[in-house]
Amino acid sequence: MTSRKDEHVKLAEMFFEEPRVSDFDNVRFVHHSFPEMAVDDVDISTSFAGFTVGQPFFINAMTGGSEKTKIINEKLAVVARETCLPIASGSLSVAIKNPSLVDSFEIIRKVNPKGLVFANLGAGHNVENAKKAIDILEADALQIHCNVVQEIIMPEGDRDFSNWLSNIEKIVKAVEVPVIVKEVGFGMSRKTIKELKDIGVKTIDISGSGGTNFAKIENYRRSKYKYDYLENFGQSTVISLLEAQEFIKNTDIIASGGIRHPLDIVKALALGAKAVGVAGVFLNMVLNDGVEKTIENINNWKIEIASIMTILGKSKVSELVNTDMVLFNEVREWCLVRRIDINKRHLVL
Repeated sequence: MTSRKDEHVKLAEMFFEEPRVSDFDNVRFVHHSFPEMAVDDVDISTSFAGFTVGQPFFINAMTGGSEKTKIINEKLAVVARETCLPIASGSLSVAIKNPSLVDSFEIIRKVNPKGLVFANLGAGHNVENAKKAIDILEADALQIHCNVVQEIIMPEGDRDFSNWLSNIEKIVKAVEVPVIVKEVGFGMSRKTIKELKDIGVKTIDISGSGGTNFAKIENYRRSKYKYDYLENFGQSTVISLLEAQEFIKNTDIIASGGIRHPLDIVKALALGAKAVGVAGVFLNMVLNDGVEKTIENINNWKIEIASIMTILGKSKVSELVNTDMVLFNEVREWCLVRRIDINKRHLVL
C-alpha cells in the first residue's frame, strides 16, 4: 500500500509534463472596455461549505501514507499555512487500515494548527471510519471521494460500489463537520449531482478531467489487460460545471481538475463554482520550485485573480456568474446535445 502511494505521486508528476489541451480554452470572456472600477475595489473572498475564506481556491486532496508523502504533506501544509489556503489531505483509508501511517497525515495539522483542513476518505467507508478520518486530522470538513473508474482500472481496486450512496447519506447525517463529496477527475453529471442533493449533500466538487489522469496512472501500473480506452472517460471540469447549472443557486459547487492558472480559476467561478481546488499544479510547484517559491507563486495568483476580475468589471466573486461568456467546440456541442439551459445565464453558444 505504501509503495502504491509513492507510485501515484511519481506517476502524477511524470505525466504532468505532458502537453495538455483544456476545455477551459473553449470558454472565452467577452471583453468590455470600461470596467469602471479599480483593482483595489476587488474582494476575492468566497464562502463554501459554511466557511468564509480570503481567496477562491485551495489545495485539493493529494497524498499521504508513506515517509515520502509525509514530507510532501509537510511542505504543502507550510504552503497552506503561509498563504491562508484551506488544504485537503489524500485518502486516509491507508492510515485507518494501518495506524503506523497516521503520522504522514497528522503532519498537516501539526504544521498548520489553525488552518482549514479537510480530511479525505473513499465512498466505500462507513460512518465509523469517517469519524476516525476526521479525528486524525482534527478536520474542519470531510471530503468523500467517488472514484469508480479509478478503482476498476486499479489492479487492487474495489469491485463493489453498491453501497456508496447509502454510505454517504449515513455519513452526512452522522458527522458534525461539513461533508464535501468529490470526484477524482472524471467529472459529474446532472443526475449525479441530483442524487447527492437528494441524500442531503450540500457541497459538491465536480472534479472533472483535464488534470491528473488516474485512469492513465492505474493503466501504467497494470502489467497486462490494460484499460487504455478509458483514459479519456468522463466529463471535463467545464462540462461538469455546465451540467451543474441548475443547481448553482442552492448548492455549493466546487470546481477542480485541470486548473492551470488564475484565468482558469476565474472562468470556473464565472461558470458557477463557489471555490476551486488545485492539486497537480501545486504538487509540481512544491516538488520542483520549493516551498518558498510556491508561496510566492500562490500569493501572486491572488493578485492576478483580482486583476482579471477588474478587467471583467466584477468586484466580488459572486458577481462573476453575470459575466458574458462564449462557448466553443465540444463544450458548445455538449450543451446542445444535453439540452443544458443556459438562457438564464450570460452564456452564448
